[in-house]
Amino acid sequence: MLKRLAHSYAVSLFLVILVTAGGSTSGSKMEMTEKERERSRVEIVFYNGNIYTMDDGMPKAEAIAVGGGWVLDVGGTDEVLSRCRPGVHRVDLGGRTVIPGLVDAHAHFLGFAKLRAWVDLVGTSSLEDVMSKVSERAGEEEGGHWILGRGWDQNDWPETHYPHKEIFEKIVSGRPVYLVRTCGHAAFVNDEALRLAHITSETPDPPGGKILRDEQGAPTGVLIDEAMELVSSKIPPLSREEKKQYLVEAAHECLSVGLVGLHEMGITSETAAIYKELLQEEVLPFRINAYYQYDEADLDSVLEAGPVRDYADHHLSVSGVKFYIDGSLGARSAALLEDYSDDPGNRGILIIEPEALHRKILTCHRKGFQAAVHAIGDRGISLVLDIYERILSEYPSENRRHRVEHAQIVSPRDIPRFASLGLIPSMQFTHCTSDMPWAGERLGSERLKGAYAWRSFLSEGCTIPGGSDFPVESINPFLGIYAAVTRKDLHGHPEGGWSPEQCLTVEEAVKAFTVHAAYAVHEEEMRGTLSAGKLADFIVISHDIMNVTPENIPLIKVHATVLGGEVVYRSEELPPRDIE
Repeated sequence: MLKRLAHSYAVSLFLVILVTAGGSTSGSKMEMTEKERERSRVEIVFYNGNIYTMDDGMPKAEAIAVGGGWVLDVGGTDEVLSRCRPGVHRVDLGGRTVIPGLVDAHAHFLGFAKLRAWVDLVGTSSLEDVMSKVSERAGEEEGGHWILGRGWDQNDWPETHYPHKEIFEKIVSGRPVYLVRTCGHAAFVNDEALRLAHITSETPDPPGGKILRDEQGAPTGVLIDEAMELVSSKIPPLSREEKKQYLVEAAHECLSVGLVGLHEMGITSETAAIYKELLQEEVLPFRINAYYQYDEADLDSVLEAGPVRDYADHHLSVSGVKFYIDGSLGARSAALLEDYSDDPGNRGILIIEPEALHRKILTCHRKGFQAAVHAIGDRGISLVLDIYERILSEYPSENRRHRVEHAQIVSPRDIPRFASLGLIPSMQFTHCTSDMPWAGERLGSERLKGAYAWRSFLSEGCTIPGGSDFPVESINPFLGIYAAVTRKDLHGHPEGGWSPEQCLTVEEAVKAFTVHAAYAVHEEEMRGTLSAGKLADFIVISHDIMNVTPENIPLIKVHATVLGGEVVYRSEELPPRDIE
């Protein structure tokens, strides 16, 4: 697999010499098939490294022997080399630090890829700043094309209330504008977009959504959750070839920050087919564990066919379905047990009624699929736990590992239920550091005790896979590791960290993106650690992550990314002959 891609990279990066050599498979974490044994001759040895395996049985090593895409031997340099026949290709790591390839356990890959055609609004500090970028795009393109953007956050503006569409009148006319909030749970649109969607003062709020209105009942241009679909459904889709191009570009960007794969939340049958095409064409050097979106038109046939496992030599699996029960904290649409502290009378939105969600999850459960439910508020989370508890009592399953995505604001009494039910709280650590400036205003001090409660979950025995929810947050996993360890922003605020009793250690944070990410998709026997018998996915990084001061974790750069034993990314900062 990936022969053409490997060829183009390997000629300049590795003088790969495939030499038949013996290799030890002692201590293997999985029993290889006969086909895998045939491929298990050592092809290359990476030695003289500072290797953190994340394997508790052998936490540190100096050398890794690789063959056929798998790790065949791990240990000290002398011992590993002594078990290889003379002539095997060798790579001197020069003392550099190596860790397993990182996996983002909650991301929106196609959504991230599409942003190449959108206006980037991340980091805008005012409504005027947003409008400036929209005006710039309007000047670049003529005609009636849609102007699409993502990344605004009114909490970062001097005036933190939602904007009004009248501001568009000075910027753009005759063209529809659709700007998605950073969380993905609200959109800001202009009159032309409302006209195309036939939204007027008479339009009712859709189930699970809200059209914000002025005192006269007219739409303000802000749409919450399911109301966004009224406009987004009118946006012309990208062509298949455009999607393929953007996905390949997005994969290479991910590899450059140390991601070897991700768990994609919410794909369609068309997206799955595109991934298969790209893998057949051998142009997508990336591992994807995907979850279908719950409203996928072909979901019934997908469920009937059963999960897809290890397509294209372990590059694609489809093992679950993604659901939503509520919105986001930033948009004040996360479902809470009590009113928002800064918005009396508002307890958020239930996107789907609990009984309907129960029926859908039960169908997935009985067909062998994982459920992954977006639940942010304490009410939404409690309802999801009730549903899982009911399903698991009526239809016991051996280790299905259903998931709760985000689990941001949890009632303290519900935290122990995760472990007792065998559920996985899937966490995005930078959500905490993005939300902490205003979370207290939304929730009040008492509810903060169950906010982003990573240490509490670990203490109960939970597995916590780490992610980013990109493009909501940055794709850089080292920012997530830093947030998990410090609970500070990139300026070091607040001093001592925000609710520091919930911080993780560096090792725990790295395991969230490796060991725990693998466990969350039933792949702990194949991925997550650098152990004999597992896939040879690892990264060479610029700093010793276990010993660098936490404030320097965001500065860590990836020098090389290795996927299945092949170098698929190499930094310009790495001298040409250091890794070859």
